[in-house]
Order: sequence, then C-alpha cells, then structure tokens
Amino acid sequence: MQPQQPHPAPAQPRNRTRTVALSLMAGLVLGVAGAGVGWTLSGDTASAGGGPAGDAQAACRALDGFDPAKYTEKGPAGEIALNRYAAADALSASAAAGDARYAPLAQAVRGSRQRHAVTFEFNAEVKKELDRARAFCEDL
Repeated sequence: MQPQQPHPAPAQPRNRTRTVALSLMAGLVLGVAGAGVGWTLSGDTASAGGGPAGDAQAACRALDGFDPAKYTEKGPAGEIALNRYAAADALSASAAAGDARYAPLAQAVRGSRQRHAVTFEFNAEVKKELDRARAFCEDL
C-alpha cells in the first residue's frame, strides 16, 4: 500500500480579509452619515444648541475648562487641557464660518494657539489672547 499524501487545504483568498475590512468601514461610514442626516432632519438646530451660536457656546465651555498650567502635564490632565484648547479653536472657527459675529472669538483663540506654537509657553502675549477670547465668551 502506498502512503497517503496529505491533501493541501484549499488556499484562502488573501482578498477575503481586505473585503471584510472594507465592508466594515463602508458600513461604519454609512451608519455615521445616516445618523448625521437623521440628526440634522430631526429638528431645528438653533433650538437644539446647534449652528454658529451653539458652536460658539461650546467653544466657550471648552475654553472655560482649559487650564494652561496643565497643558504640559503628562497623563489625563495634560490630554484634557490639550484637547479642550484644540476644541475651542475648532469650534470657534466653525462658529465664525457660520456667522461673522463670532469672528473675534475665533481670531483670539487662533491667535493664542499660533503664539503658543511659536513660543511653546503660555507667556503674556498668549495669555492676553486667551483673556480676549474669554472676555468675548462672557458677553455671549
């Protein structure tokens, strides 16, 4: 009797993993897009806190919770400070894009971040811009 030769397992196509991953990504994108459309169509954005006014208020809340002294800390405190500063910048820019009345807020936050990017510290010039942004927030 002849020894049996093992039969090789059928080769799995390498594209299968890629196809599954792409399908999952497409489903995620479509799901997020559908949720966004539903949210947009579900009501008045002004009454829901959306639109430029909502973005400006959210920027001010992020700025209110931002502590420059914690910006360079390692761990959660530093991450929180970094993200709140970035969020204030993005949200104020969004508010200004939707309504020119919020341009001074966006300019002050952006100015403080640009000055900080040059000096890598919260010196008097950076703090002056932050104070200007916070003063604008007090008037909202």
